[in-house]
Amino acid sequence: MVHNLLGPEPTLLPEDPAAASLARGDDPRTVAAHHPSSALAWATLAEKALAAGDPVTAYAFARAGYHRSLDQLRKAGWRGQGEVPWSHEPNRGFLCSVAALAYAADAIGETEERDRCTQFLQDSSLEGAVALGLAE
Repeated sequence: MVHNLLGPEPTLLPEDPAAASLARGDDPRTVAAHHPSSALAWATLAEKALAAGDPVTAYAFARAGYHRSLDQLRKAGWRGQGEVPWSHEPNRGFLCSVAALAYAADAIGETEERDRCTQFLQDSSLEGAVALGLAE
């Protein structure tokens, strides 16, 4: 077996239980109620709240997605560091939750949280941070 000398192997989350429902266009509130462990459902709700100009609600939704994501990452073997690749689609619920939390924190003036989330996103997936507008 070859060991990664540069750090932990990338974390690959399992398929999000809400992905198919959200892809069909089902209401994200209903989807989150049926799949409360879904980071993707919470991230979708946060993004919609941000688009509607409601950063406080977005912050709450994004925070739920962030914490659900941490639970899932730990179950997948993540130990607080290492890549969570954007290219692996099931990871996007986590990455989008972190990005939404950064944007919502910025909108309510919580600079330290915005900076922490932006750095966490960049450290987890630079490709994701670029795709989500939080890195160049």
